[in-house]
Amino acid sequence: MHAPRLPIRLLGLLGLLLLLAGHAHAAYKLQERYSWNQLDFAFPSERLKDQAIASGDYIPQNALPVGVEHFGNRLFVTVPRWRDGIPATLTYINMDRSLSGSPELIPYPDWRSNTAGDCANSITTAYRIKVDECARLWVLDTGTVGIGNTTTNPCPYAVNVFDLTTNTRIRRYELRPEDTNPNTFIANIAVDVGKTCDDAMAYFSDELGYGLITYSWEQNKSWRFSAHSYFFPDPLRGDYNIAGLNFQWGEEGIFGMALSPIRSDGYRTLYFSPLASHRQFAVSTRILRDESRTEDSYHDFIALDERGPNSHTTARVMSDDGIELFNLIDQNAVGCWHSSMPYTPQFHGIVDRDDVGLVFPADVKIDENKNVWVLSDRMPVFLLSDLDYNDVNFRIYTAPLGVLIENTVCDLRNNAYGPSNSVNSPNQQQPSLPVGPPNIYKPYRPAGPPKKPQLSTSWAPAPPSRTYLPAVSPSVDPGQSISSVSVSTGVEIPKAYVFNQHNGLNYETSGPHLFPSHQSIAQREGLKSYVNARQAGWWHHHH
Repeated sequence: MHAPRLPIRLLGLLGLLLLLAGHAHAAYKLQERYSWNQLDFAFPSERLKDQAIASGDYIPQNALPVGVEHFGNRLFVTVPRWRDGIPATLTYINMDRSLSGSPELIPYPDWRSNTAGDCANSITTAYRIKVDECARLWVLDTGTVGIGNTTTNPCPYAVNVFDLTTNTRIRRYELRPEDTNPNTFIANIAVDVGKTCDDAMAYFSDELGYGLITYSWEQNKSWRFSAHSYFFPDPLRGDYNIAGLNFQWGEEGIFGMALSPIRSDGYRTLYFSPLASHRQFAVSTRILRDESRTEDSYHDFIALDERGPNSHTTARVMSDDGIELFNLIDQNAVGCWHSSMPYTPQFHGIVDRDDVGLVFPADVKIDENKNVWVLSDRMPVFLLSDLDYNDVNFRIYTAPLGVLIENTVCDLRNNAYGPSNSVNSPNQQQPSLPVGPPNIYKPYRPAGPPKKPQLSTSWAPAPPSRTYLPAVSPSVDPGQSISSVSVSTGVEIPKAYVFNQHNGLNYETSGPHLFPSHQSIAQREGLKSYVNARQAGWWHHHH
C-alpha cells in the first residue's frame, strides 16, 4: 500500500476513540477465528525472541498483516516489511494446533526463507498471495523494505512458487526490467490455471506504475500491458474517510483483481478496479495470455458501471459459480455481486458490516471448500495515527459463502431480486466475452504419497462444500435458457443462474450441477476418491 499524501485531516477524533473502544460485538455473519492486539511470531525459543527484541530485529508494534490465504490445515498470513523489526513476511497458522485465539505466526517455509535482502533464497516482502488448484502457493516478492518515501529496493520483483505438498520452492522468476518502471508498486496477484497445471498464468497489477503484468508458467516468461487508461486512478475518487480519518490516496491505480470461472472458449474474464475508483473493468484472459496484444488491445478492455458512492476496494475474489466478493474499505464492509447480473448499484449487496471488527478489511479469499476468509487490520490508523495495542487491532473472520450471501441481492434463490434474465444480444458495440459451461477439473487428491499435481481435463466437481445452491433436476437441458427450475428443496432458481448478457459482456455462473450427465461421472471419479482420502486422514497428514 502506498502511503497517503499529506496533509491529513482528522475527522471526528472522539468518534474514532469510541469506535476503537467499543469492540464488544462481532460481525453479523462472519465469525471471528483469530485476533491479535499485536502480532507474535513463532521463534525457535524464548531466548531467541528476547534477543530479536533487544536487537531491534523484532519490534511487535511495527507488524501489520495484509494478506490471507487458506490451504488444508494452514492459514497463510503476509506481513510486509514497511517498518523495521519484521522477522518474517510469509507466515502461516497451523490450524490443527491453534483453533482460535492469537496464535504465533510461523515463517513459511522456514526462517531462512524470510531473510530480508537475501534475494536468491528468500522473500523480502510479500503482500497478497494465492493458492492454485495444483497445490502451489504463488508469492510475489516485491523485494522492498519501507513504504512511501522510505521505500528501498534491496531485491528485484520476483515470482516465487512453492509446492505445498513438499513445502519447497519450485520456481523463482525475476520480472524483466521492462516489466516495471520507477513508480512500480505491485501488491495483488491473480492465478489462472488452464487445462493442465503447466498451463498456468499469473497476473500482477502495478498500482503506481499503471500496468498489468502477465507471467506464463509454461514459457517462464513475462510481459506487460502498459498505460491503458483503465489502469489509472479516477481523479474524482481519491478522497477517503475511514475510521475517523480523512486522507488522500489519489495516485492509486489498478489494484484488486478477480478471475471468473473458465468460459466456453477456454478463457476466463479478469475483473479489476483501480483503488482510487468506484468502477470495475474487465478483459478476457485470451488477450492477457497473448504477448502480441500488449500494444493494440485497448478496445478489448471493457468498462462496467460504478458501484456507487463510498465504494473504494482493494481486494476481490470470485467463486467458481460466479459470485464476486470485494472489500468496501470506506464502509467497514464486504460487498458482493452475482456476475450474471448487471454491474450496477442495485445488484451490489453487503454480506457483512462491522464498524469495529471490519475497519479496513484488507483481504478477502474463498477457499477450496467455499469458505470465505476476511482479514481486517485497521491499516489507515496504523499508517496515519497510532494503534492502541491494548485493543484488538487485527482479526481474521470466516464463514461459508452460502451463509454470507443469503438474503442478499447476490442470492439468486430469491426471485424477488432483479428482473427476469433471458439471454439477449447486447446492444452496445463492445467485444463480448464468451459464455458456456465452465471447465471444472478433477481435484488433485492422490491416494498414496504426494506426486506432482496434474489436473484432468474431464469434468469433475470441486471438493465437497457447504454450497448454497442445490442440484438441478436431471430433466434440465443445460443448453437452454431456464425461467426457473424446481429442485429437491423446492427452491426456484432464476434463469440468470445459467448465463446472461449485460454491458456488452456475456456472464455465466454455471457449475457441474447444471450438467447431470457429467455429474455422475464426477461423483464416481472425483468425489468418491476425495471423501475416501479425507476419511483416511490423507488431507490432514499431507497438508
